[in-house]
Amino acid sequence: MDNTGGGRAGPRMTRRNLLGSTGIVGAAMMIQNAKAAGQSASAERAPASLRISSVKATVHNVPVQVPLLNKTLKTPIVFVEVRTEEGITGYGLTGDLQRFGVSEFINRQLAPFLKGKSALETEARWQEMFLTFNPRYQTGAWSSAVSAVDIALWDVKGKHYGEPVWRLLGGARKRVPAYITFGLLQFDREQLVEMARRFLSEGQDKFKMVVAINHAEDTAEDAARVKAVRQAIGDKPDLMIDGNYLFSMNRALELAKRVEPYNITWFEEPLYGNDARLLAQLRQRCSVPISAGQNEGSRFRHLELLQHASIDILQPNVCYVGGYTEAMKVAGMAQAFNILVADGGGWPHHNMHFQAAVSNGWRVEFHYLMWKVGDTIYKDPPQPEKGFVTLTEEPGLGLEPRQDALKEYLET
Repeated sequence: MDNTGGGRAGPRMTRRNLLGSTGIVGAAMMIQNAKAAGQSASAERAPASLRISSVKATVHNVPVQVPLLNKTLKTPIVFVEVRTEEGITGYGLTGDLQRFGVSEFINRQLAPFLKGKSALETEARWQEMFLTFNPRYQTGAWSSAVSAVDIALWDVKGKHYGEPVWRLLGGARKRVPAYITFGLLQFDREQLVEMARRFLSEGQDKFKMVVAINHAEDTAEDAARVKAVRQAIGDKPDLMIDGNYLFSMNRALELAKRVEPYNITWFEEPLYGNDARLLAQLRQRCSVPISAGQNEGSRFRHLELLQHASIDILQPNVCYVGGYTEAMKVAGMAQAFNILVADGGGWPHHNMHFQAAVSNGWRVEFHYLMWKVGDTIYKDPPQPEKGFVTLTEEPGLGLEPRQDALKEYLET
């Protein structure tokens, strides 16, 4: 290799020189490219029976009847079906944000790209999708789309090997703690109390309610609602609150101080944009544990939350972070920081497999709306019982779609 002086050969490019000249991130990217190339070649040699024959995404708007509100709330989803030449079909899902962009990206770009490749080599497929369509690691529609596809591929893998996904991912436990998100902002104080008591009477012992009433400017009313629920359920059950990114720093701190007497298990995503620096400051200035991460579309954003000591509980959601393949990397990073991972952002029927797979998995969220969407579009999915959910022994995700419901709520 000639230098700019002309003529003299430079030093041999060793791994140490590579890291020094390109930086760790650049070197890692080069190494990943090399690995992906080898994996891609391997995929081309996969037996025809294991190859992907089609990938299809559809958008659905599923109604949920909410008790006490006397009205139906609709929750859109993107549903993904991956078929293989062997005849195995896997199913995945992601949420409503940018749903038409997500479905178009899957159908027009990911589907033809994946056709003919092995459905079993999930790491290779994920890395190829990343390097081909998102080498600069934007999130948003890309992360949601890849999440749904990756979930479907793991469903195929489980069905092929005759094992449930939670066991293939790691199999830390079969029975996982579950909590109920019952407290919608649409409820008044009395309705919050009645809903909490309903679930308490069924044996549930972990509850979450949404805060940020009146545009996140009325912390006194938020605190009063929290107090009413705590008094209704007693001191023993866990009670969590969710800010949905809606608070400024001063309002979040004010509310955290107001609810400290009510033994709050965590205050979820209180600040605009999950600002890692401000979350760390908030965490230092109140005694309520802080959680975040449910809508972060990459492991790098989760790493930022860990490095800034922004959170007590990390919340990757497989339907947004990049599927099981990326979520497992997030769980590993969190474990290195001695941090638990818990489900936030709903979609329990998919996230329960992740929570059951990892030893630092803590609990699954049965958010009322997304829980009931799952009950509508799947046949007899697992249910929470007395604070826990027991994972299936059925191969894959163990989720059989109700094709009639998907057809009825198709959105075009």
